[in-house]
Amino acid sequence: MAIPAQFYDYIDQNQPKFIERLAKAVAIPSVSGDASYRQHVFDMAQFIVDELQSLGVNVRTVDLGKQILDGQEIQLPSAILGWIGKDPKKKTVQLYAHYDVQPALLSDGWDHEPFVLTHDQKTGRLYGRGSSDDKGPLLGWINVLEAHVKLGLELPVNLRFCFEGMEESGSEGLDDLIKSEVGPGKFFDGVDCVCISDNYWLNDRTIDILRSSSFYRVMPTSIFSQLQPCLTYGLRGISYYKVTISGPAKDLHSGVFGNTVHEPMTDLILLMSKLVTPSGDILIPGISELVAPLTNEERARYDVLDYSIADIEQSAGAPVALSSDKAAVIMGRMRYPSLSLHGIEGAFSAPGAKTVIPAKASAPVIGHLPQADPGKFSIRLVPNMTPENVDGVVIQFLKDEFAKLGSKNKLEVENLHGGKPWVADPNHWNYVAAKKATEAVYKKTPDLTREGGSIPVTLTFAETLGVNVLLLPMGRGDDGAHSTNEKLDVSNYINGTKLLGTYLWEVAANAA
Repeated sequence: MAIPAQFYDYIDQNQPKFIERLAKAVAIPSVSGDASYRQHVFDMAQFIVDELQSLGVNVRTVDLGKQILDGQEIQLPSAILGWIGKDPKKKTVQLYAHYDVQPALLSDGWDHEPFVLTHDQKTGRLYGRGSSDDKGPLLGWINVLEAHVKLGLELPVNLRFCFEGMEESGSEGLDDLIKSEVGPGKFFDGVDCVCISDNYWLNDRTIDILRSSSFYRVMPTSIFSQLQPCLTYGLRGISYYKVTISGPAKDLHSGVFGNTVHEPMTDLILLMSKLVTPSGDILIPGISELVAPLTNEERARYDVLDYSIADIEQSAGAPVALSSDKAAVIMGRMRYPSLSLHGIEGAFSAPGAKTVIPAKASAPVIGHLPQADPGKFSIRLVPNMTPENVDGVVIQFLKDEFAKLGSKNKLEVENLHGGKPWVADPNHWNYVAAKKATEAVYKKTPDLTREGGSIPVTLTFAETLGVNVLLLPMGRGDDGAHSTNEKLDVSNYINGTKLLGTYLWEVAANAA
């Protein structure tokens, strides 16, 4: 069942309209993590509801309750549930995306106003907060739907939409909603597979011609050979801990109490130094035994990935890769656990030379590696690790090592948050359809990748609905999601829209 050629023509001809649609979405600063922006998140939800309803989608918004944020109780953004098509002869595809974004200020180092979509005509890039994460992909689905409606094309599958406004702030309320809508006659009843577009290609392999406006209508194979799209079938989970060591009743003067009392900071530094080596090896006994064995089929995928040590070091901004073995380094990111130190509360980090001995030192976990900050730790989990089975070995290890210090201080270890890893079957018809769609649009077989980060809703859909979940990226590895100057290449936005539409037709053709 080939996608009609007029679909591609429509996408090309309406490129300016689709860019304008993205500009309107970017202009709404839907920052979910700041209470002062909450009305903008609701405005973004209404924008999406209006777009969907104008194209014939049956939509309902779901109240997810309230939360405490910035010291005040405020309403959570609504979840948007929609459907179009209930043909029992067709497969039903569940789509997920999010409409909230990370904070962004011009003073953070942006070259352009972050909430004004800036089209760099020379590079073919669209700069703006949310352009790639995740408003561009979300609107890609709306563009696909518009093309079918305006052309009078019958959708090849039934569609379900689940869009949320809290992904950047923990997806509060979404898990409960999904679980409550599973069962006969409920919203997710009859869903055959899930497609999420909230991730990225491994690299930004490209050539200058890709930036030209003529690219979207003239697509020779030689150009596409420079690109390397991917499909993602796995994500790491996470466990992060707060390790607190306390002793003195108050902060002390080092000139008076140095070499006189047990210092919490000294204990904490020694304890954290026992967690991981500079080469990335986790020193906690029992962790490696929890990792699922590597199969020959999976090992072969890493050898052929179009991602090099040079790519890794370019992304890092320095020649600091742990090894020259490409496959080993990639597996360290995708399929093996990692332990990262992140920061220390109680440490003196301001300018000057303060000589305080902190009464308490703690290392709470955060999800990113700071550019320059002492301490803090998290563990990225892979199958067959879970927050529950990792907790036992981590907490006991810390207690045992602390006991060896002979300190009179007190140790407390807390798991502040955890999420399980997720891996799907890349041979499932859902992935076969995405692979064929990628080959049709980009003239290239996509890499099969696993990502080092976490998208918790992926596992929720997989476990709760019991169906295959696909991660189908639109953007590139250099899009800068969460960073300054976030962008989405026009070529990825337009051809990514074609990819999403082609995927639906391939699902209809390939579903078992």
